[in-house]
Amino acid sequence: MDSKLSTPEPRYVSGAVTTTAKILVVGHFAVGKTTFIGSLSEIAPLRTEEKMTQASAHVDDLRGVPDKVTTTVALDFGRLTLGDEVVLYLFGTPGQQRFMQLWEDMARGALGALILVDPARLADSFAVIDLVERYGLEYSIAVNSFTPQSHYDEAEIREALDLLPDTPVSYCDARNRESSGRALITLVRHLLTRTA
Repeated sequence: MDSKLSTPEPRYVSGAVTTTAKILVVGHFAVGKTTFIGSLSEIAPLRTEEKMTQASAHVDDLRGVPDKVTTTVALDFGRLTLGDEVVLYLFGTPGQQRFMQLWEDMARGALGALILVDPARLADSFAVIDLVERYGLEYSIAVNSFTPQSHYDEAEIREALDLLPDTPVSYCDARNRESSGRALITLVRHLLTRTA
């Protein structure tokens, strides 16, 4: 019996692509950024996750996510082709304060940011929103609702995060491709209105 190891063919960007855009997927620690990018990426996403160690025990707040055992230490990266001519490059940022110095480089050239928030830990989102605004990025909010019990209506989210009236708010489950796609579409539509 002849057996060959099969290797997947690499997926390259089509020569027909004329437009690329860099989108940041940001949010506080353990909000689902890696999962979100993984659910949408058409290529195997680049992940820089490492096991959490005792060194982070007094630094990373595991309230609300006691089962978390890994964390992103640099970035996540994925790619999504829209039509024949447009490709989105998705960059996920680490959520801990100690990695915020990476943001300046990652924000450079980004068209906008999708800010994932956990409705059970909304206060953790303030520092992220401040950074996105500091770098002058247009953004939308995606409420990552894992359970129906964590659902808050849009007015409550807007008030809690002190959002401007034209800041889009969507809901998603980062584990679900269609749900994540709808949140990304909300951001892209917002960006198109800002650049038109």
